[in-house]
Amino acid sequence: MTANAPSQAQPAKTRFLTGITPSGTPHLGNYAGMMRPAIAATHAQHVENFYFLADYHALIKCHEPERVHRSTLEIAASWLACGLDPERVTFYRQSDIPEIPELTWFLTCVTGKGLLNRAHAYKAAQDKNQEDGRDADDGVSAGLFMYPVLMAADILAFNAHKVPVGRDQIQHIEMARDIAASFNHLYGAHFTLPEAAIEDGVATLAGLDGRKMSKSYDNTIPLFAPRAQLQKLINTLVTDSRAPGEPKQVEGSALFQLYQAFATPEETAAMRSAYEGGIAWGEAKQMLFACIDREIAPMRARYEELMAHPAQVEAVLQAGAARARALSRPLLERLRAAVGLRALDARSQAPAQAAAKAATQQLPSFKQYREKDGRFYFKLVAHDGQVLLQSNGFDAPREAGQAIALLQKEPGALQQLAQQLQTRDPALLAQAAAALQQWATVQGAA
Repeated sequence: MTANAPSQAQPAKTRFLTGITPSGTPHLGNYAGMMRPAIAATHAQHVENFYFLADYHALIKCHEPERVHRSTLEIAASWLACGLDPERVTFYRQSDIPEIPELTWFLTCVTGKGLLNRAHAYKAAQDKNQEDGRDADDGVSAGLFMYPVLMAADILAFNAHKVPVGRDQIQHIEMARDIAASFNHLYGAHFTLPEAAIEDGVATLAGLDGRKMSKSYDNTIPLFAPRAQLQKLINTLVTDSRAPGEPKQVEGSALFQLYQAFATPEETAAMRSAYEGGIAWGEAKQMLFACIDREIAPMRARYEELMAHPAQVEAVLQAGAARARALSRPLLERLRAAVGLRALDARSQAPAQAAAKAATQQLPSFKQYREKDGRFYFKLVAHDGQVLLQSNGFDAPREAGQAIALLQKEPGALQQLAQQLQTRDPALLAQAAAALQQWATVQGAA
């Protein structure tokens, strides 16, 4: 490249956002299932990561101030000890971002109660009350009911593109999209519509009793338990009654599953052979302890240092909050003006707002759904209801979502997806291409 040659344009970064609720002590299942892969993902190119401690959310279930405070420190220190680099991510505490509760109120005012009535957590609480013969809303706080709006504010305050979730949490992202679309419809295109990044490959470790490792089952192994406690807990792992010398099954073995999560592929293969050869449970547990401690010990030292010096953790969170607010503060200033909360001598934004609203109302929209054949479909619908694109069936909702995301990101990808579309009419395809380009232009200006 010569000195005068233009540099190649850098790809736009995709913004990922993940919240961690401080309601307990991190355990090995949290580390292997979420923390370790999440930290590895921060090294991907063209990605911006936002990780936050969702302490407002903790207040919905936990009314013990000291527990919330202690858990916030433990979780923040755990992430840092495990290798999260605050220079590579925006790592902050939810309650340090005052724009989030303000945005929650803005979104509350455009969210239908019917939408919140359908939230899984609220419905589950009502169903439990009815099973127990109590009033449907007995013990249900407004915080639990409004939880989806607060979660939407967490996401929309930074216009995150992707939110990694399990399949049981997809509804939260769908509701955030609905809420954002309602606001955009009324006040112009201010929000990017977020998408769920489905985590199908998340490891789920067994606990001490063989069930899923979970605080609710009281079967966890704390991530940074002292060595002596770690060994003691591992020695209590439930195993079967097979004696030394008898072949043992790896399927359903909590011990083997834990070992596999921390061992190399070669070590895992050797342990599998040892099971077939009748390894004694005591020896297997000692090998498991050595394998886990090998990975955790260096991080444990860093964790203990951070726990002894909470001011270091606080400084990291405050720096992260400053980076986060550099984005959330200007957004809320624009939103205040958009809804009419501005200085009395300020110029009216009505013409610009009306133009933005009109542009938003003219946008096409994707509809994703499941048919009776069990497959997943999507269609692109123009503002007047005309179906511009109709897909063929996909085996999984993620595949349909990936196709939608590709079309939204690259309107010219219609040819690439030709085999996945039922629509073949050249005129409709041309209309669809134009509509997608319009969508991309308006969203890019938001």
